[in-house]
Amino acid sequence: MEIDGSHVLVAGATGAIGTALSAELASRGARLALAGRDPGRLARAARTHGAAATAVFDAYDPGSCASAVHRAAEELGGLDAVVTVFGTVAFGTAPSVGDEVAEHLLAVNALAPAAFLRAALGTLRDGGAIAAVTGVVAERPMPGMADYSASKAALGAWLDAVRRETRPRGVQVLDIRFGHLDTGFADRPVAGTAPPLPPGGDLGAAVRAVADALHSGADRVVTAPDGTYAPERHAR
Repeated sequence: MEIDGSHVLVAGATGAIGTALSAELASRGARLALAGRDPGRLARAARTHGAAATAVFDAYDPGSCASAVHRAAEELGGLDAVVTVFGTVAFGTAPSVGDEVAEHLLAVNALAPAAFLRAALGTLRDGGAIAAVTGVVAERPMPGMADYSASKAALGAWLDAVRRETRPRGVQVLDIRFGHLDTGFADRPVAGTAPPLPPGGDLGAAVRAVADALHSGADRVVTAPDGTYAPERHAR
């Protein structure tokens, strides 16, 4: 996808990753629509990044996720990419986390991004892309993070299946598998307390890798053992 001149919706645009990615895409010439849950923060982000449209959504309301896509497509005159970069985390053993928190994680981390991307598949212009942050836990589930890992793995499985469904249409499906980043995300769990974590990766390098992956048509952004990020094509 050619980013310069493209129309991109960033969902979760007021978070640390969303803010950095919006800035990166705007610097490369993308025309942005931004979606978030806080109207005030969303308005400020739109001014900062020169976004042409905004939409408020509730991750517990899949209809609002789809509506955000349709509004962005209408305001921008079509979409070339939809990228979801929001989520939530919980820490603790499976019994201590419990069913209600597990349901919350699945709703926010898997069902809501899928709602955005499902709607996007019906609105993308030719050669478009959908993308979502899953993280390394999607392939390497972590003890003390069973339900969080499961919610991200569910989204990763969904992306893998949709990639095969849409390949004949030329739709890019990008799975963004970041390792730990210093964004403060782990300091805001819905349950439990974060264990000691290694130093976080470079957020600027991470979002540059996402933009590069969108441009190159990659299937994944992977995190190498040395903490660097790289596009990966033809993931299975």
